[in-house]
Amino acid sequence: MTRPVSHFFAYIARLRWIRRWGLMRNAIEENVATHSWEVATLAHALAMIRNRHFGGTVNPDRIAAAALYHDATEVITGDMPTPVKYHSKVMREVFGDVEHKAQLELLALLPEDLRQDFTPYLQESGWEAEVKQVVKAADRLSAWLKCQAEIQAGNKEFEPAANQIYKRLQAEALPEVLYFLEVFAPSYQKPLDHLLE
Repeated sequence: MTRPVSHFFAYIARLRWIRRWGLMRNAIEENVATHSWEVATLAHALAMIRNRHFGGTVNPDRIAAAALYHDATEVITGDMPTPVKYHSKVMREVFGDVEHKAQLELLALLPEDLRQDFTPYLQESGWEAEVKQVVKAADRLSAWLKCQAEIQAGNKEFEPAANQIYKRLQAEALPEVLYFLEVFAPSYQKPLDHLLE
């Protein structure tokens, strides 16, 4: 029996060609595929930190998989810069509708019998509150780390974004994020030779 061909993963693979931070001058280019991987690893770590140190009972694997697909729709929509996306309630609602339609388009690319298996990862609206919270925190943490890398590379254009994101992370005060900022974030500023010591 010959099965129909699915373009789903060929589409997903194209996330590597979608540039992020399009409104800013970048010293270090970042694409959506690389960002998604980083958010997945950060979300997985935050979930495990929550469980180990702060009495959480979240599923780190479920959270990591959701994070891996959190920006999958950008293969259709492109990366919408945060200032544009959240410019107004109208913009957020319109973009939310576009994202929803892009999720449905991506799901339609899958063989029919796999769609229900991927829906919990591609449709953020169905995520449990804790999954959404940890993935969003990891996404924000990834953005702050990107800003720090840019600043360290001499790109001062990222300083306002870094400050704004850091204030937001501090205001949300998720204990696992504060733990990460204290224990892991300082090493991001060190050169490779110092990391190997």
